[in-house]
Amino acid sequence: MKGYRLSFGEIIIHNNSLAEVIVDEGEIMCELKVDEYHDFLLSSLVAPFKLLINKINSYSYTFEAQKIVGNLKEIAAMAVVISSQAGLMSTETLMSVGNSSDWNIKLFRGRDAALYWLESVDVNANVVVL
Repeated sequence: MKGYRLSFGEIIIHNNSLAEVIVDEGEIMCELKVDEYHDFLLSSLVAPFKLLINKINSYSYTFEAQKIVGNLKEIAAMAVVISSQAGLMSTETLMSVGNSSDWNIKLFRGRDAALYWLESVDVNANVVVL
C-alpha cells in the first residue's frame, strides 16, 4: 500500500485496481478538487477500478461537485464506510444528487466489511461473486 497526498486529502493505493479515499476534516470539495481526484484515479489505477470511500472525517461538496464526483465510467464499485449519522445522511444526499442509479455502491459501518465486499466484486463482469 502506498499513500498519496492531494490538495483535499489522502488516497491509499491498495493494488492496481483498488484505492481508499480519505478526505480531510472540514474540506469543501469543489469541481476543481473533483477533477484533481478523477485525474489521479485515472493516472494511478488500472480501469475498471474499485474505491473504498472512508468517511472518517466530516466534509462537504459544492452542488456542482456533487453532480460529478461518482460519475467516472471507470469506477466498477464503491464501498463507503460510514462512521456517523451525519456521514450517512450526507452520503445519501450525494447519491440522490449524483446519477447513483448507475453506481455499484454499498454502505458499510466497518472498513473490513467494505474491503471484503470490494474484493468480492468482479470488475470485469461488474457483479458480486459469492
